[in-house]
This record gives sequence, C-alpha cells and structure tokens, in this order.
Amino acid sequence: MIITATEFKTNLGKYLEIAASQDIFITKNGKNIARLTSPAVNKLALLDDLVGIIPESQTMDEDTIREERLARQ
Repeated sequence: MIITATEFKTNLGKYLEIAASQDIFITKNGKNIARLTSPAVNKLALLDDLVGIIPESQTMDEDTIREERLARQ
C-alpha cells in the first residue's frame, strides 16, 4: 500500500493496524521516504529458507533461471 505522509499523519491508528498484515510505503512529494512493516514477519528468515533449494551439483546460470521463470507464466 502506498500513502502520502499527510494521510499517514492524519490516520496513524488506521495504518498501524494495516501494517500488521502488509507493508505500507509512505511518500512525500511523490517519492518514497519510509516503509512501515510488521515486526511479526521475519523476512530475513524467509530468505534463509530459500538458501540451498537448488542443489549445488545443479549449475544454473542466468539464462536457465530466466527460461524457467518464463515457462511458469
């Protein structure tokens, strides 16, 4: 969700509740200045879970990854 800094200041309580379930990007003069995110979601732990999904014996270069991604679409 993207909101302006003025909207955020006006409705702080509302956006604090929303931040529990999704990230909120706060803009000022059309530029992102902050991101409000929930501490309950440990995003680094999610990334750590992805490490090691591809076996080391399997070599994947950028072209192979791109082809797989496009095949899923």
